[in-house]
Amino acid sequence: MRGTLPLLLALLVACSPTDMADKVGRRAAETVVLPVVGKYLPGPQAEVATRCVVDNASAAEVQALARDIAVQAGTSTVQTVLAIAARPETARCFAGAGLPPRLP
Repeated sequence: MRGTLPLLLALLVACSPTDMADKVGRRAAETVVLPVVGKYLPGPQAEVATRCVVDNASAAEVQALARDIAVQAGTSTVQTVLAIAARPETARCFAGAGLPPRLP
């Protein structure tokens, strides 16, 4: 029992609040991005493409996308998703997953 306490403390220190906030924001952004991507790709492909888009979004983009949680994506959100999807890094992620290189 005594040996597990230092390990537990080390794990807690390793989880910074910034990293946790980023992970939470990215999870929230996924729920906004998926319906947009779902207009262009079917279910399982849309889920993979969503992960590519969110993984290649900047922190500011993630925050902007996460603000649209629980509402229908507006024009600005759709444009943000499509802009991220058009980036070379995102296209490489799509290709690596066997998806088309671009959404629309």
